[in-house]
Amino acid sequence: MRNITFMVIAATFLTACTQKEEVSLVQEFEKHKVFHKNLSKTEKVQLYNLAGETKALLVVTYLHTQTLNKKDERDEVFIIGIYAEDGMENDDFAKSEYALTLNGQPPKEIQKLNQQDTRLKDISFVTEWGSYYLMTFPYVKSKSFDLVFESKKYTRGTLHFAKVAKYVLTQKAD
Repeated sequence: MRNITFMVIAATFLTACTQKEEVSLVQEFEKHKVFHKNLSKTEKVQLYNLAGETKALLVVTYLHTQTLNKKDERDEVFIIGIYAEDGMENDDFAKSEYALTLNGQPPKEIQKLNQQDTRLKDISFVTEWGSYYLMTFPYVKSKSFDLVFESKKYTRGTLHFAKVAKYVLTQKAD
């Protein structure tokens, strides 16, 4: 009888603690929901020199949001964070030795963001030594596409993005 009573008390105690932690966890997630959503749409790539040393780091967050509109042809918008070890001329991506293309197309618009920009609040991997840009590319019809980061001096890197969850895509999806 004591064992049963002890087990009931222990189960009640554990259940009560779990519920408090679960509520706290859900509240914390809801508070940072946009950050977590953006984190799932963030990719990073590094460019290396011939010795295998990282010379540039690019962190890209795709700002696409799903809509019910079947004829949605909005431009593709990204927040780009770049840290280049050798610096960037005038801190200007458009005039630098680096190039970024989406399915072979250059950006339509590049807007430099300052470190206090509110759009960076919900973006992961924001550092004080990085440069940040809002880049707009022409609309892409396919559900998945590649962003290619290149340099005249270093290697090339490819980032893979999708308008839908990546696990939904198949090899032939477009």
